[in-house]
Amino acid sequence: MSKLVPAGLIALALVPSAVGVVRLGEFASGTGPSDNPPAPVIVHIVAVLLYSLLGAFQFDSSVRRQHPSRHRRAGRVVVVAGLAVAASGAWMTLAYDLPSHDGVVVNAARLVVAAVMAAGLVLAVAAIRRRDVRRHRAWMIRAYALALGAGTQAFTLGGWTAFAGQPGTFARAVLMILAWLINVAVAEWVIVRGAARASRAGRHPGLAR
Repeated sequence: MSKLVPAGLIALALVPSAVGVVRLGEFASGTGPSDNPPAPVIVHIVAVLLYSLLGAFQFDSSVRRQHPSRHRRAGRVVVVAGLAVAASGAWMTLAYDLPSHDGVVVNAARLVVAAVMAAGLVLAVAAIRRRDVRRHRAWMIRAYALALGAGTQAFTLGGWTAFAGQPGTFARAVLMILAWLINVAVAEWVIVRGAARASRAGRHPGLAR
């Protein structure tokens, strides 16, 4: 079952990852957009690929148990990549002329998501330095869920477009924010479920295996 978790997370990240790879190819070939400087875009794409794909395997419980040193080394890369995702996302939101159909609400939501994601990563690192594995896990799950918002947005926006056509500015904002909220809700469910399982295992040692 633990192997299905990273597989599902990678599947959710496939659409934004594929788009990012195409954009990198455009910049490499000189066909990318020239109206905005490419540096933060390239940082964002590379960081997202590292964070979403490498980060998925951090949730494989068998790796954490059998290869703790590998989990720690990969975790350092994931945290740095995640902070780069948040910083470059905020940078583009504040500095770029983003598409007009995104609107002020979406841009504000992007800044909130970037700030909460960065704070979650910092809190996760602080927790593991205190050897508080439960809080470390919870904050890493929240930060990762926010980063995968683009994957869920492919479903919310794609579903709307398939049945009702291109969404307007307000509908687009609602659908994008809804995707982040769905991911946060799922993350909190996973956190609560994991805490309940750990509590049962603590009361009944035979369940800890």
